[in-house]
Amino acid sequence: MKKVVLAFSGGLDTSFCIPYLKNERGLEVYTVMVNTGGFNDSEQKEISDRAIKLGAIKHINVDATQVYYNKGIKYLLFGNVLKNNTYPLSVSSERVFQALEVLKYAKEIGADYVAHGSTGAGNDQIRFDLVFEVMAPNIEILAPIRELSLSRKEEIDYLVKQGFDFSWDKAKYSINQGMWGTSVGGVETLSADGILPSDAFPSQLKKSDVSRLTIGFSKGEPTSLNGQTLSPIEIINRLNIIGGEYAVSRDIHVGDTIIGIKGRVGFEAPAAMILIKAHHLLEKHILTKDQQYWKEMLSNWYGKLMHEALYLEPVMRNIEAFLENTQRNVSGQVVIELRPYSFSILSCKTEYDLMSSNFGSYGEENRSLTSDDIVGFTKVMANSLKIYYSVNNEN
Repeated sequence: MKKVVLAFSGGLDTSFCIPYLKNERGLEVYTVMVNTGGFNDSEQKEISDRAIKLGAIKHINVDATQVYYNKGIKYLLFGNVLKNNTYPLSVSSERVFQALEVLKYAKEIGADYVAHGSTGAGNDQIRFDLVFEVMAPNIEILAPIRELSLSRKEEIDYLVKQGFDFSWDKAKYSINQGMWGTSVGGVETLSADGILPSDAFPSQLKKSDVSRLTIGFSKGEPTSLNGQTLSPIEIINRLNIIGGEYAVSRDIHVGDTIIGIKGRVGFEAPAAMILIKAHHLLEKHILTKDQQYWKEMLSNWYGKLMHEALYLEPVMRNIEAFLENTQRNVSGQVVIELRPYSFSILSCKTEYDLMSSNFGSYGEENRSLTSDDIVGFTKVMANSLKIYYSVNNEN
């Protein structure tokens, strides 16, 4: 029997795929769940047990959180990436790393096929397919839900006939949880005027006081929280908990899908939003205006390519090299204030502060130029405009 490796999450779509690929396609099914920060130990065990019960020959769980941070999140943070100035690519940035791990396992066991449970209506099908197509063109891609155009009821009916009686009651909201944020989809996100209720979000308000925390950065990466040295992943996990207790960083993202239609989804991303805003403030004090300008241009393009499944495009490595170079002096501490449903970036302290009082204080005094220097400087700046308006005689 030929082998297929299935990207398995334990949900209805991927659960349908196991008996279908085994019974209807005559394949040995191997399943892999790639954890990029969205599953705890008990959830991973439950997923493993379900895969075996459904008929998988073998199931493995792969921890890709460190790879995901090192090769994805770190650069999204360096770039302060917010798609459409709103969304930190919470879920879309995970898929390529999950696909790469699935493919790695497929090559290890000599699989003939790789499979996923994506439908034909969204972005994820392209993200998985593109990685598989580029990195293993000789391994055939199977996508049963997309190929069969099945409804949820048809999937459940098939599983029942196969003797599986799991509870498939559809939750009111579709939740995709990860280290860099959680997406929330429901009937309210299907139209422009729908408003997600507060209880649709996974994190509910637990604290009503006002508190402050301090995040330390070293060369652009978070390295401490309230004076305690921690790894970036530990800081992200703690900020998700702390920020979640205040129910901060909830928002709605509206954007263009890879296949050209508009999409709308709710999300909460406490760690991502707090870190991006804190990091951005530090950069405002440390980088020159031209560094900030070109960084913003390239960061927006980096986020676009990441979102649209083109992480493997070589220009991504070029942009990463640029982003990393800009972070050489981005070190310091940032103070954040938390309150119910919101947070504020209050202040920062860094030895690389270009707002140094040695050169003057904005609106107060200028220690590096004289008043005559300013008069001459202004005349030079005005010269080209004076010529233009003299020639064109415009008001």
